[in-house]
Amino acid sequence: MGPQPASGHNLPEYVDTLQQAGRYSFASAEAREACGLSPVAFKQAARRLVLQFRLASPRRGFFVIVPLEYRFVGAPPPSWYLDALMRFHGRPYYVGILSAAALHGAAHQQPQEFQVITDMALRPAVAGKNRLRFIYKKRVALTQTVSFKTETGSMTVSSPEATAVDMVLYPQAAGGIGNIVTVFSELAERLDPDRLVQTVAMESDVAAAQRVGLLLERAGAGDKTGPLAAWVADRRPRAIPLRADRDAKGAPKDERWRVLVNEKIEVDE
Repeated sequence: MGPQPASGHNLPEYVDTLQQAGRYSFASAEAREACGLSPVAFKQAARRLVLQFRLASPRRGFFVIVPLEYRFVGAPPPSWYLDALMRFHGRPYYVGILSAAALHGAAHQQPQEFQVITDMALRPAVAGKNRLRFIYKKRVALTQTVSFKTETGSMTVSSPEATAVDMVLYPQAAGGIGNIVTVFSELAERLDPDRLVQTVAMESDVAAAQRVGLLLERAGAGDKTGPLAAWVADRRPRAIPLRADRDAKGAPKDERWRVLVNEKIEVDE
């Protein structure tokens, strides 16, 4: 938890003490206890600091300290407090899809929201000009992740291979087929062909493997798809549409991946 001011200290002093110790978030319950404030007194003191742009509150009961250099945008980046926020919620999580791709170096188009995968439906959170979008996934624990060091500690991020799979599982969040291919062209150098097979095997999703393989090829990364193509072929899957939400009648079929290409694949510029 880090240093705590003695009981009776006011909230601005508490915030200063945490910031000096390199900590940039706290829950209202711990602050009330540390400062000896009633719920009403704390609410009033916190509101004053929010109005002064010293605090932001992406969730009721959870506060982010705003350093001077971030006063203009209203809050530090989500990476500074995401891990603490998800501990506050008590939920497993990982940074995913376009936000994870950007962290892995595929930053052709920076996402307009910070995308977080978790096992509970949570409404979006806003801190300053930052918007966090939470995407529900039932089996979060099965996804391969890596730990990313941040300015204030660390956060959990999907592996490059899991990021690729999630992009085809959540195509709307990934910006559509054209954007997925664009991101794949940049993400490909971080992909390990054998780990890609391990990832789709853990997800137990042959259809996702078919779509990932096809789109990697269209992204010019066919050299990453050999083991994946063999894994798919062993399972003899039925032909599936590239876009599940569109009619695939008459669409050309990619024989290697058994995908009905029911959308023209154009790389986004």
